[in-house]
Amino acid sequence: MSATIIEPNAQPFEQVPVDPVTLDIIENALRNARNEMDTTLVRTAMSPGIREQGDAFPMIADRQGRMIVGQFGSFISPFLNSYEGTIEEGDIFLLSDPYSVEGAVSHSNDWLVLLPVFLNGRLIAYTAMFGHQSDIGGKVAGSMPIDATSIFQEGVRIPPVKIFDKGVYNAELIKVIMHQVRIPDWCKADLNALIAACRVAARRVEEMCGRFGENIYISATEELLARNYRAMRKLISSSIGEAPVSFEDYICDDGLGTGPYRIRCTMWREGEKVVLDFAGTDPQSQASINFYLNENMFRMFFGIYMIMVFDPQILFNDGFYDLIDVRIPEGSLLKPKFPAALSGRTHALGRIFDILGGLLGQKTPQFLNAAGFSSSPHLFYSGTDRDGRYFQLFQIGFGGVPGRPMGDGPDGHSLWPGFTNVPNEFLERYFPLMIERYETVPDSGGAGLHRGGNGIRMSYRFLEPGKIAIHDDRWFVPPWGVNGGRPGARARKILEKPDGTETIIGNKVEDFDVEPGDILHFITWGGGGWGDPLERDPALVGKEIVQGLVTATGALNYGVVADGKGNVDIAATEQLRAKMRLERAEIQVFDFGPSLDTLRANCMAETGLPAPRPPVWN
Repeated sequence: MSATIIEPNAQPFEQVPVDPVTLDIIENALRNARNEMDTTLVRTAMSPGIREQGDAFPMIADRQGRMIVGQFGSFISPFLNSYEGTIEEGDIFLLSDPYSVEGAVSHSNDWLVLLPVFLNGRLIAYTAMFGHQSDIGGKVAGSMPIDATSIFQEGVRIPPVKIFDKGVYNAELIKVIMHQVRIPDWCKADLNALIAACRVAARRVEEMCGRFGENIYISATEELLARNYRAMRKLISSSIGEAPVSFEDYICDDGLGTGPYRIRCTMWREGEKVVLDFAGTDPQSQASINFYLNENMFRMFFGIYMIMVFDPQILFNDGFYDLIDVRIPEGSLLKPKFPAALSGRTHALGRIFDILGGLLGQKTPQFLNAAGFSSSPHLFYSGTDRDGRYFQLFQIGFGGVPGRPMGDGPDGHSLWPGFTNVPNEFLERYFPLMIERYETVPDSGGAGLHRGGNGIRMSYRFLEPGKIAIHDDRWFVPPWGVNGGRPGARARKILEKPDGTETIIGNKVEDFDVEPGDILHFITWGGGGWGDPLERDPALVGKEIVQGLVTATGALNYGVVADGKGNVDIAATEQLRAKMRLERAEIQVFDFGPSLDTLRANCMAETGLPAPRPPVWN
């Protein structure tokens, strides 16, 4: 079963030499076309998740479906393997069902538009973009029910279908799809924006072929892939050893009171290839935290991490995939069996990056990042206002980015580098709420020579009755520090009533009623620290006290004695640091904080929440 590509002109492309200047021009033209896709999208989409936050990912691929430029590629090959129909000039495809494309998209909220680019009767490229739809129907507003036990509860599932068939728009199909969602005007506008972005990129590819010739363009894309292969082969041979190394981390809970769930990966090199084996990962969850991890998607994650850590100048593309062997056990949290729920896969997706850091840094700790990518906090707020108008907010929050070899982790930053926050003015203009506080949480980043990024406190005052849902993690198992750095602070959520009464609520809650005047204090986790905190410049710690990033009490974690105005007592600091060095244990590569047993024993006292129950497998 595979797609049939209809090419009236069956003449094969000729592989020709491409001089370095032309290759550089085509490479940068492709980069610019990818950026133009983003610009087109944000200027035409309606939902805040896409328009304001940028929760969408563009790609330009070669005629075989291999990504040349983009951020979240690797989904065309599974599409080609699973689609049974024809691919012809004028076709545009839409899909969202993870099980229909081997997990190439990982939950049904992500709608993927795919446009095959034909020129002179031959397929020359694909352009594609997917974006997170704010609602696709299902049992709850936002379509990401924490308590879902089946993907059928998570909204409309779209298998690979043609929304344009040889240039003819399938309006009836779109009408059926939009009939399933709560906010069809946003959904349809976002879909049209995805289509427009793909068309812009297609025109740019056609222009490049017109300028340089089709054979030159195709040959240039082959060279860009080959160049990436050579670069990654060198990185793998220099940074990954033949002896197996393992690392594991945990998703705190499943929202139903069970956890933590272990994700384990072992890595080793066999000749030029690296093997990444997820044996030891827990079985799939009954709830929605499963992450259907496509092997090519993980190859992409691995490549992004390697390139960003070791050589950010390399153009990231799919050329290196043959160098990576990914093994994921069937029925595990990362390859659940149909129809397992998938909408809450965000936490496992974020944790994958922490695990990659833990694996790749063991041979070269100087390049090791701490933990802190960890999750992508979500808030949902929906209801009907006093004028009878339905409202629905989906917002992505930010946590602390981990301390790194080159410096401190950014405070309150996104897991994905291209994301931005939703401006508070936008939220207050279009939703019945007020932002009371939007600030960094001092001392939440793990102490270190390079401090972990602080988390964020965002306080929402609700002006209308409604329901909220919260999706977050790192409230039970903290983000770990490295090379002497300390773990970051854990997430917490507090509901304050108009009379000042405060209640700690869970970090995964669904259909929680709020009333006018209620304030939700949405507090995210901090990143782990990097390096010995006793080596951090005391003057810098004093400056951060003034900036509100560290408190005078928190400065003691760095062995720094200072007052609330940031004035450092040098003599007392030297004395305290000498004492702390004598009393502490030997510095380890990883600092995970307390053991799981200790975390369970102290959970209620430290978090205000009961400890999750250990998973029990059938």
